[in-house]
Amino acid sequence: MSKYTTGEIAKLCGVSVRTVQYYDSRNILIPSEFSESGRRLYSEQDLKQMKIICFLRDAGLSINSIGELLSEKNPGGTISVLLEQQAKCLETEVNDRRAKLELIDGIRRELKSVENFSVESIGDIAYAMEHRKKLKQLHAILMITGLPLCIAQWTAVILLIGSRIWWPLVVWAMLAIPYAVWVSIFYFKRVAYICPQCHNVFRPNLKEVLFARHTPTLRKLTCTCCGHHGFCVEVYGKEKRDE
Repeated sequence: MSKYTTGEIAKLCGVSVRTVQYYDSRNILIPSEFSESGRRLYSEQDLKQMKIICFLRDAGLSINSIGELLSEKNPGGTISVLLEQQAKCLETEVNDRRAKLELIDGIRRELKSVENFSVESIGDIAYAMEHRKKLKQLHAILMITGLPLCIAQWTAVILLIGSRIWWPLVVWAMLAIPYAVWVSIFYFKRVAYICPQCHNVFRPNLKEVLFARHTPTLRKLTCTCCGHHGFCVEVYGKEKRDE
C-alpha cells in the first residue's frame, strides 16, 4: 500500500505543505503513521480524505464545519444541509457583488456627463442613483395614465380625417387640458433638481419648470440656493419635500 509524505500529499492535492500540517494540527487529517525518523506518512485513505477536504474548502465551507462533518458517523444528511446553506450564502454574495458592479457601472456612465468633476459630483450621482428607481416608477405612472388619452387622440384624428367627424377631437381636448394640468402638478411636486454649482437639491416654482429648456434628465433652471442658472439634474424628490 502506498505511503505519502507531507510534501507528496500536498503536491497531489494542489495545496501547500503548511496547509497539510495545519489540517493535522486541527485533527482534520491525521497521518496514519510516522516513519522511524518521525516524518508523517499518509495512506491512500488519507489521500482520499484530503481530496474531500479540499473539495469542501473549494465549496467555501469553513474548517470548523469540515471538522464537524468528518467526525459524523453518517455525514450524508449533514453535508447536504451544509452545502445548501453555503449555496445560499454564495448566492447572496453574488447578488451583492452584482449590485455593486451595477452601481460602479452607473457611476462611470454618470461621470461621463459631468463636465467639471469634483468630490461633490460623486454625492450628486449617488443621490440621483439612489432615487432613480422611484423616478422611473413616476415616469411609468405618467405613461400609463397618458396612454388612454394618446389612443383617444389618434382615434379622434383618424375620424376627423376619414369621416369628417369632429366632435371626438373636441371631447379629447376637454379631457386632455385638465389632464395636462393635473399631470404637471402631480409630476413636479415629486421631482427635485440638483444644482451643478452648489450641489444642493432644490425645487423651483412650477411656472419656471414648465417653460424651461430641458432634456429627459436635465432642465435649465435657476437654483434657489445659490442663484446659478443652468442645466440641473432631475431627481425624485418626494422624500425631501416631506421632511
